[in-house]
Amino acid sequence: MKFAVIVFPGSNCDVDMYHAIKDELGEEVEYVWHDAESLDEFDGILLPGGFSYGDYLRSGAIARFSNVMKAIMKAAEEGKPILGVCNGFQILLEAGLLPGAMRRNNSLKFICRPVELRVENNETMFTSAYEMGEIITIPIAHGEGNYYCEQETLNKLIANRQIVFRYHNENPNGSLEDIAGIINEKGNVLGMMPHPERAVDELLGSADGLKLFQSIVKYWREAHVVNA
Repeated sequence: MKFAVIVFPGSNCDVDMYHAIKDELGEEVEYVWHDAESLDEFDGILLPGGFSYGDYLRSGAIARFSNVMKAIMKAAEEGKPILGVCNGFQILLEAGLLPGAMRRNNSLKFICRPVELRVENNETMFTSAYEMGEIITIPIAHGEGNYYCEQETLNKLIANRQIVFRYHNENPNGSLEDIAGIINEKGNVLGMMPHPERAVDELLGSADGLKLFQSIVKYWREAHVVNA
C-alpha cells in the first residue's frame, strides 16, 4: 500500500507520520507538497498535524484552499482512506469533508500530553484491529481541539455511528460529547485530534496508535483481494 503524507507550509508532524508508515508499519510512503495536482498514484492520504499557514485566520482555514485539496476531494469521492490528525482534522472540517468545527480549548491553553480514548466503533476501515470499547492511550498536542457541531449534526453522527473515538475519564479540551475522532458518512475519511503516529512504539510510551494504521492496510488488502 502506498501512502501520501501531505505537507503544508507549517506542518510539523509530517516526519512523525512518515516514520510511522515507513519504519513501524513497513509500507511505502512519500511526502507530497501542498501544490500537487494529483494523488492518483497513492492508495491512502494522510494529513498531518502542525500549524498550516501559521494558523492565520483560524486553524486549517487557509490550507483548505491549497491546490492539493482538489485531489484530496477526488480521493475521498473514490473511497480512498483519508486520515487527518490534529491540524489535518481541522483542515478536513474547514474543507467540508467532515461536519462540525473546532474551537479553542476550554482552558484557552495549549495541551500536550497522553490521554485515554475509548473506541466507539471498531467496524470501520480505520479501527478493525481494535476491540469495541477498547481503552487506548494516544497523545494530544493542540490549542484548538474543542469539537463542536449543531444538535442535528450530532444526532446524525450518533445515529450513523460516525463517532469513532471519545475521550475516556477526562475531556481535556471541552469537546462536545467527549468527541475525539469522527468519520464521514461514507466511512473513508477520519479526523481525530489525538496523534496515533506518535503512539506506534512502546519506546514512545504507547503503541496503541499502530493498530489504526494496520487497520487501514488490512482493509486495503482485503478490498484488493476481493476485486482481483
